[in-house]
Amino acid sequence: MRRLSALLLAAIALLYAAPGTARAADNGEWSVEPASSGTGRPYFYLSTGPGTTLTDRVTVTNRTARPMTFLLYAADAYNTARDGGFAVRTRDEPRRGVGAWAKPARDRVRVPARASVTVPYTLTVPETAEPGDHPGAIVALDERIGAGGQGAVAVGVQRAVGARVYLRVNGPAMPALTVDDLSVEHTRPLVPGTGTSRAVISYTLHNRGNVTLNPKVALKAEGLFGRTLLARDLKKIPSELLPRQKVRLTEPWAGAPQLEWGRIELTADARDTRETATVSYVALPWPFAAVLLVIVGTGTGLWIRARRRRPHAS
Repeated sequence: MRRLSALLLAAIALLYAAPGTARAADNGEWSVEPASSGTGRPYFYLSTGPGTTLTDRVTVTNRTARPMTFLLYAADAYNTARDGGFAVRTRDEPRRGVGAWAKPARDRVRVPARASVTVPYTLTVPETAEPGDHPGAIVALDERIGAGGQGAVAVGVQRAVGARVYLRVNGPAMPALTVDDLSVEHTRPLVPGTGTSRAVISYTLHNRGNVTLNPKVALKAEGLFGRTLLARDLKKIPSELLPRQKVRLTEPWAGAPQLEWGRIELTADARDTRETATVSYVALPWPFAAVLLVIVGTGTGLWIRARRRRPHAS
């Protein structure tokens, strides 16, 4: 089979400094961070109104023993579909926020071995900018194409490191969070008690507002007569759900009931907004369901037959 070669243009190895950590975005070879002003900023936090221009500086540090050249650009941020992590758009994707408004003074920067270069940039917010949060990053992309693995298809990769930009455009803050498409899927033995069972609860967190949210999600499952079968605070949720972003998430339920019916309730809280969604569930193995259907069908048939045989009043 002919060996194919594909170039992955996306910066798949984007790293960044997480909020609250006083360190640069760093992949071990180079780092990107706000230029030091004595405060040790781990990321850019900017606040301004529509129609204004801000200036700042970004520092790129080369930690290797050879010179490196980087493509420097701004990009918009989003939540990944896989786990809701913070990520940024590639250079070739459309730019609508920080990616369109921030302009480094140089598109390319050559950094000597074990040295740093600081580049100014401007951020011009248009008059028509919507109020609220507009997250993004200043990205340093290594233009060299590295090998991405073996096989019939060889994928070339480019690595990038980006420093987060948190831009707040002044105006009304409108937090809004919804829980959509809550569902549950069971896996259980045909005969209760002969094996283990589990369920997977799926749901979508959707930030419909204009500010970044730090959601907390609580899960509760009730059985017959309101018995609590499960109650937990979920951990595998995005630490930051960006404006107008939604993430599909799942939560495993080991040891889910094998013969039960009730409802599942999921409640999400974040910054003065609260949303609850519920879904009913039935844990009933197919043999039991078949028997139940036979019983119900037989009983219905006997009732209809008895009604037909009942003598009519004269």
